[in-house]
Amino acid sequence: MSALGALLAPRSTVGSTGLRSRILLGVVCAGYSVGAAVGWGSPQVAVFMGDFGLAAAALIAAVSCFLYARAVRGRLRPAWLLFSLSSLMAACGNAVWGWYEVILGVPVPTPSLADLFFLCFAPPAIVGLLVLAKRPVTRAGWVCLALDAWLIGGSLLTLAWSLALAHTTHLAGFQDASVAPAALSLAYPLLDIVLVSMVLALHFRRAGVNRSAVNTAIAALALTVLSDAVFTSPLLRSTYHSGQLLDAGWFAGSLLLAYAPWGARRGRPPARPGPPRAIASRPIAGSLAALTPYLAAAVCTLGILYNVVDGRRVDRVVIFTGCTVVLALVVRQGIMLLDNISLTQELAQKENHFRSLVQGSSDVIMIAAPNGTLRYVSPAAAGVYGREAEGLVGSELSSIIHPEDLGRFVHEVRRFLAAPPHEEPTTRIECRFRSGTGDWLNVESTVNRHQGGLLLNSRDVTERVRLQAQLQHNAEHDPLTDLPNRALFTARVRQALGGRRSGDPGTAVLFIDLDGFKAVNDTIGHQAGDELLVQAGRRLQDSVRAGDTAARLGGDEFAALIMGDGTRDQGAREYQVHEIADRLRLTLSQPYRIGPSEVRVAASIGVAFAEPAISPTDLMRNADLAMYRAKAGGKDRVELYAPQMQADVVRRSELATRLRTALREGEFALLHQPVVHLASGSVAAVAAQARWRSAQGILFTPAEFLRVSGDDDRTAELGRWLLEEAVAQAADRARAGHPVAVSVRLSAARLLDAASPPGSIEALLTRHGLPSGALMVEVADSDPRVSFDALEQRLVALRRLGVRIALDGFGSGFAAINALRRLPIDVLKLDRNLVEGVVESARLHKITSGLLRIACDLGLQSVADGVDVPEQVLALRAMGCTHGQGMAFSGPLDEYRLRRALVRGEFPVPGIPSPRPVMAGGSIPLLTGSHTETPVPPT
Repeated sequence: MSALGALLAPRSTVGSTGLRSRILLGVVCAGYSVGAAVGWGSPQVAVFMGDFGLAAAALIAAVSCFLYARAVRGRLRPAWLLFSLSSLMAACGNAVWGWYEVILGVPVPTPSLADLFFLCFAPPAIVGLLVLAKRPVTRAGWVCLALDAWLIGGSLLTLAWSLALAHTTHLAGFQDASVAPAALSLAYPLLDIVLVSMVLALHFRRAGVNRSAVNTAIAALALTVLSDAVFTSPLLRSTYHSGQLLDAGWFAGSLLLAYAPWGARRGRPPARPGPPRAIASRPIAGSLAALTPYLAAAVCTLGILYNVVDGRRVDRVVIFTGCTVVLALVVRQGIMLLDNISLTQELAQKENHFRSLVQGSSDVIMIAAPNGTLRYVSPAAAGVYGREAEGLVGSELSSIIHPEDLGRFVHEVRRFLAAPPHEEPTTRIECRFRSGTGDWLNVESTVNRHQGGLLLNSRDVTERVRLQAQLQHNAEHDPLTDLPNRALFTARVRQALGGRRSGDPGTAVLFIDLDGFKAVNDTIGHQAGDELLVQAGRRLQDSVRAGDTAARLGGDEFAALIMGDGTRDQGAREYQVHEIADRLRLTLSQPYRIGPSEVRVAASIGVAFAEPAISPTDLMRNADLAMYRAKAGGKDRVELYAPQMQADVVRRSELATRLRTALREGEFALLHQPVVHLASGSVAAVAAQARWRSAQGILFTPAEFLRVSGDDDRTAELGRWLLEEAVAQAADRARAGHPVAVSVRLSAARLLDAASPPGSIEALLTRHGLPSGALMVEVADSDPRVSFDALEQRLVALRRLGVRIALDGFGSGFAAINALRRLPIDVLKLDRNLVEGVVESARLHKITSGLLRIACDLGLQSVADGVDVPEQVLALRAMGCTHGQGMAFSGPLDEYRLRRALVRGEFPVPGIPSPRPVMAGGSIPLLTGSHTETPVPPT
């Protein structure tokens, strides 16, 4: 079964069951009516059906109402119990009547026990109707309810008395002098009049709970009262006998009351959730309820006129009843007049209250007719829209909406009006409204339905929209240059790779780094650096095309997204993008005017092209790798990404992992290379050098690992190990009778590391018992990121401890002269590149000679690194160099060989009489470079 069939099946079953119940009820009632009309075929059957048939029907009604009262909970439960008691009285009365006529075969005496049961039928029914009625909430409501009941009852009494009751009373009194027959003759019609009065008075005041069952019960009581009225009429009372057609009315009323709580409720399908639907007959019902007292007074008047027109003497009962009816009507009108005055005042107060709320509200309230015409606009429009409310009334709502927002507004309104009100009572629409100055305001409107049109509660949210736009802009743009930031740039790249041009291989990403920017910050300040970044960002934005994106990723790194033009020629697209990148490089490398001075920086640019199925992260990573390759290749250049770059990254990562493993497992060894006095050949110091011991027993220099690892923590750890091991071994040698200074090469960044406070070296020397003068720190000047001021303070503190300072690699860096001018230096260590060609190159000979002359003039000692051949020794000594270090004397030695060399104390120097060999039984292997392998010496 489909979902729709499953949903409709229960409703169809309930509807068919209710229909069958109604048909069965109609068939039974019709069958009883036909039988009563034809006399049931025999007098005995007619009497039996007229007595015990009615008793059975009334008993069924009593049981039905009692069972329903037990099944339900709530305020209406007592009403159904009272209806059950009322039906039980009717059943007992008919049973007693049948006892006389059917069992005993005698006429029913008057009065009898049956009359008592019949008289007890009306009071429970009347009280039950009171329970079913909607209770008044005020005293005036209770008074009006009582007056309405008396107006109806008095009018019916007047009419009934005029037509029949007076004559019936007269005959009863004339035929029998006792009071009982006369009272019994009047009791039936009077109780019926009271019951009819309550039915009519409470019909329009019934409660809304289970309205179908209540209506059916009222109809059943009305049918019973109607049959009682016909029975009490003088024309039928004298000729009535059980089994007549009149019994069908009582029979149908009892079965209808039995059916009311069950069949009427089940016959209606369950209501859907939502607000109650408007009942079309409600205005008519309200009008009839308001006219009921006047109709009752009119009936009373007709009863009096009947007596007058018929020429009868007006009975005192009629006069008394009519006067009380008129008095009740006057009192009721007075109460209603006072109530209307109170309601009018309350309505006026509420109207003033809501008018004040609407007119004093800062929101603009507008009512639009179904055709879109504004019928009302609150005065707040003058302050919000800058337009008078009177000027907007009568205009079209569409005339104040921005044309670009009109279609969306109309679509949302149509969708809202088509939705069920209980599912979507309101909706919100945001659009732009025209203000009195002609500007467009962002307006948020809460829309409600109003008499087929719209009720709009609008407020100006222009500032909120501007703030949201500004916050969105700030979240996606760099605050300094106002260029897109990394997040927005990544989104643009993702959009370019996933859009309609996703397969365009001409799309490229450029990563740009400003070379020398840190020097600008260090020399002329961070404010000047920020101004340079702003100008660079402006140049980059002006240089890219309209469809491209320029961004700042952070620091001095920029990026550009170059959209492809659809060409498939790989060479042509690479040439085109390379030309764009080179133009950007030249533009960014132009001098920058920062205040009164000009500043120059270069640009290193990496380019990566989009490939099929490449992700934005991979594309940007490729461009970043190409940019770092451009910086490593000499800076101020453009480099295109190649797959080999990723392989280099993997290799460097593997090497970094090997370095971490070597540090963790203690695979590094410490060697020392003697520093020899060129004039005497004596050992002046030893230079500590770290080597990595491979699995094959070969020692490698860690320079390659330190350069490619990119792990500052591991580099710092290796530096701490080297310094501690060198100091410890130097202290051991001094205690063994070989006091010689040890030099340790430390980077400037390592010296300024926050993890190594100034007192750490002093604590290290104290712990191992090494004099501070026995330690020399070699500082390289090649790191541009290090602040000279901080480095100067650090070296001054070390010199105060007695530690000697050497400037390593002198002559190879651009900052060598500045370092020599500012830093507290004791020793200049010439770079091996100056030493290697000092014999062959006259130009290099003059440069080296000049540098050594500067050291001599400053009173500094000098050490030449990489002295490998005797000719270099002679040339350097002739230039004034005091010390040398290299293969011309000795390579790096382990601790055993070093101590043997220190025992000898001298090395042969060319041009000086040679002492006996330092080491017997072997020669020192040549070391051709910093990465040359050296076999492990024997221990």
